Amino acid sequence: MTKTQPIRQGRNVVVVGTQWGDEGKGKVVDWLTDHAQGVVRFQGGHNAGHTLVIKGKKTALQLIPSGVMRDGVACYIGNGVVVDPSHLLGEISRLEAAGIDVRSRLFISESCPLILPFHVAVDAAREARLENRGVGKIGTTGKGIGPAYEDKVARRALRVQDLKHPQRFESKLRELMDLHNDALGGILHAKPLALQPILDAAMAAAEQLRPMLADVGSLIHAACRDGRNILFEGAQGTLLDIDHGTYPYVTSSNCVAGNAAAGSGVGPQLLHHVLGIVKAYTTRVGGGPFPTELPIDAPGTVGHHLSTVGQERGTVTGRARRCGWLDVAALRRAILINGVSGLCFTKLDVLDGLSEVKICTGYRHNGRSLDILPLDADEIAACEPVYETLPGWSETTAGVTQWDALPSNARRYLEHVRALIDAPIDMVSTGPDREHTIVLRHPFRG
Repeated sequence: MTKTQPIRQGRNVVVVGTQWGDEGKGKVVDWLTDHAQGVVRFQGGHNAGHTLVIKGKKTALQLIPSGVMRDGVACYIGNGVVVDPSHLLGEISRLEAAGIDVRSRLFISESCPLILPFHVAVDAAREARLENRGVGKIGTTGKGIGPAYEDKVARRALRVQDLKHPQRFESKLRELMDLHNDALGGILHAKPLALQPILDAAMAAAEQLRPMLADVGSLIHAACRDGRNILFEGAQGTLLDIDHGTYPYVTSSNCVAGNAAAGSGVGPQLLHHVLGIVKAYTTRVGGGPFPTELPIDAPGTVGHHLSTVGQERGTVTGRARRCGWLDVAALRRAILINGVSGLCFTKLDVLDGLSEVKICTGYRHNGRSLDILPLDADEIAACEPVYETLPGWSETTAGVTQWDALPSNARRYLEHVRALIDAPIDMVSTGPDREHTIVLRHPFRG
């Protein structure tokens, strides 16, 4: 029997959003990749958007791991991700046009389910049907993510590996399209799609994607065995998780830290530190309950301030994000689910200039006091937030890189939140650029 090569002293970090997504994970991942040799996307699809600002220049990534912006960092798309071939190739082309080497260091799991045009058509038709019936829309991005995951769970999905076998691909495509076209032309009252254009586009994409296909789980494990640091990059946020979020107003995958193992093909013993990203206030895109939501349309209000100063629009959809005060009861739920080792607070600078800042410490619901987010969306919608009010600060926190240089009231705000959640703060982001970061405990150094 051959002896397994021992794993050297590497350290792996999982980055997850602890709210409803849009917490600023992309900037944090980009900053951390200075200490990593590989970055893994383990769930979701191109419904996720990470905006990076490097030396004042913005780059929006949707499917490709944020490590692509660092020279020499390997980028892995794990089996838990659903892949739209045309979108992926478009994203690669845009990065290459900016002079970034992608193809030599991007590795795509052969087990990834494919998103194809009929998934997008079904997604849009379902949302339209809900709207026409007067039922609240889920608020999907319309990218076909949900229908693609449905095919995966139903064991009928076309996967990346099928692109290597044209005859097998065509046969499976015909069968799958019959199913979806029946739905489109029937209950969804939408136009069915033609097979040949989809087949031709998939086969053209296959030629370009083939050199990047890989056994991602084995590659990550080998990198860990060689002592390399790996960063697992989550998309969306904990409260959008298909199992643990505000169901049914959720995404179609598991966004929590535990899925970093299953969604990339490695064992959980390789996940050493879970860094939870939390915005200094709360935002949400799409439908669903949001206890601390504030109106954002009236100039001069706090909601309008958060929306405009925070530039709160979705990276993928461009939709205005709903905004509200920080919800500690929801954060407690996310910390519990993810086993968070430490937190990174982002967009603290958006609170600059407010005379007071509020923190939701819990809820009142049917005469009861709750200190943690309930599991039922209807119950959450009926919750009345309980606030504590702290003095704000007029000084700027933008670009501050040392804890002691923060305004005293900004420090008190963060210290009070830390006491309420009983979890350490590892980092504070004070602006969109890489350098706008305070490090209290480095996740890769422990």
